[in-house]
Amino acid sequence: MIDEMSALLKREQVTDDDKKEYCEKMIDQTEDKVKELELSVSDLEKAVADAKESIATLAEEIEGLADGIKALDKQVAEATEQRKEEHSDNTETLAADNAAKELIGMAKNRMNKFYNPKLYKAPPTRELSEAERITVNNGGTLAPTAAPGGIAGTGIEAFAQVAPPPPPETAGAYKKNSAGSGGVIAMMDMMVADLDKEITEIEVSEKENQKEYEQFMSDSAEKRALDSKSIEDKEGVKADTEARLLKDEESKTSTMKEAMATHQYLADVHGDCDWLLNNFDSRKAARAGEVDALTKAKAVLSGADFSLLQKSEVRHHA
Repeated sequence: MIDEMSALLKREQVTDDDKKEYCEKMIDQTEDKVKELELSVSDLEKAVADAKESIATLAEEIEGLADGIKALDKQVAEATEQRKEEHSDNTETLAADNAAKELIGMAKNRMNKFYNPKLYKAPPTRELSEAERITVNNGGTLAPTAAPGGIAGTGIEAFAQVAPPPPPETAGAYKKNSAGSGGVIAMMDMMVADLDKEITEIEVSEKENQKEYEQFMSDSAEKRALDSKSIEDKEGVKADTEARLLKDEESKTSTMKEAMATHQYLADVHGDCDWLLNNFDSRKAARAGEVDALTKAKAVLSGADFSLLQKSEVRHHA
């Protein structure tokens, strides 16, 4: 019976040794797993926060580029409308200036006919229409053409005062006032020079404005293409970031669940092992004491005198 009890105590000690090793190993592994999962959750939380911030930034940038394109389109429309108005105004002014030059030339030519016949240029012969040629060939006459009003038939009323005065009532032949006509013609030449200057300025301004407008349109088209491409690229990056965010959020959720389950498993391991780990040494010492006592009891039952053995040990020590 003593041998069986000693064997049982030894088996119990082996069981405690094995369980102690198992508990220490599982606690270490589980604690490491918990730390790993918590670190993964922390990394995923940071990745999720960064992704959200990146998505918000990309959305703002895309919105800003879109607003910029709208503003650019508005500027292009306004510039086009302004260019049309400038061109129309310049065209009208040039037409008016050229018409004025032509009228002044006609008035000057009529005055030369009266005052300086050598400089007079006769108007070109009017080409007859087919009906008019038939009338003339048949011996008919054409209807008289109404002469234009104004100076010498030019239609310009502003120079009506420069027409030659009627002959004086006094005796003597009427003479042309060449000096007066020279002053009027000089004034006409000054007016033509002013018109030429204005025409030149308008033509130069029109050319420069058209060049600036074409450059602005080219730059605007290039900027719009670049901004549109940038929007497309950013939308692609934003879509990829949103997909990564969704994946990271799912990973974060599953990792948190795994971390919670691991925490619970670690708590269960502690619940099963802490008592043994805390009392292992005392249990081992107590069990060793029991085995020793059983061994001595067996020896006594076998006839050994432990008192004499102890006295012999004392004398030998002395």
